Amino acid sequence: MTAKASPKDGSAADRSTDAAARPWVIKIGGSLSDWHRLGTWLDLIARPGHLHPLVIVPGGGPFADAVRDAQDNWRFDDRLAHRMALLAMEQFGLMLHGICPALQTAATHDRLRSLIRARMPAVWLPSAMVLDHPEIAESWEVTSDSLAAWLAVELDAAALVLVKSGPCPCAATDAAALARDGLVDAAFPHWRARFSGESWCIHRDNHILMEEALVGRASPGCPLLRSPDAELLPGVRA
Repeated sequence: MTAKASPKDGSAADRSTDAAARPWVIKIGGSLSDWHRLGTWLDLIARPGHLHPLVIVPGGGPFADAVRDAQDNWRFDDRLAHRMALLAMEQFGLMLHGICPALQTAATHDRLRSLIRARMPAVWLPSAMVLDHPEIAESWEVTSDSLAAWLAVELDAAALVLVKSGPCPCAATDAAALARDGLVDAAFPHWRARFSGESWCIHRDNHILMEEALVGRASPGCPLLRSPDAELLPGVRA
């Protein structure tokens, strides 16, 4: 007689289903805000049939630039600028929803997890979850790149993808190297080190590659590797 498998062991199919239930977190850089093909990316993410549920983290774009300009002019502190920058991300997030209403907005853990379970694509509005969080530094060293990695940790995401307008590396790259080159914020290597899933950088022109990746036929761009010295980098409050 063949022994029955223990329910806690599960079948390979069960494990595959569990893995597919973990979301991908996709950061859409604010620099795409006036790009004529932004809608192509949003329609792609909103399309049904992807292997994983999808959560968009919006960049700050021109809304965050306005915060930087105001701080330069009026010299208010970084704590206030951080709060205003989170609202800048929300402005861009609301804009993404306005362009593609199939993308649902979510501001809380419960709302995000509900959309993930329903496999409905979400746009994260970060203020409610990030404001006054004890670990997140209130400075310009923590921008939407780091917050995307932080959210990926919070959601136990399967992957993190940064969609960038600037040049992406052509091969696997240490996250600290990208920070030194200014392609991600200074705190990103710290948060990347805390994320156990896979992480990639992809250029905005490579939406066809992303389309293949979302159905499991390719990897989306360049892998971003953990930095060995990431714990020494900025990113958390003292």
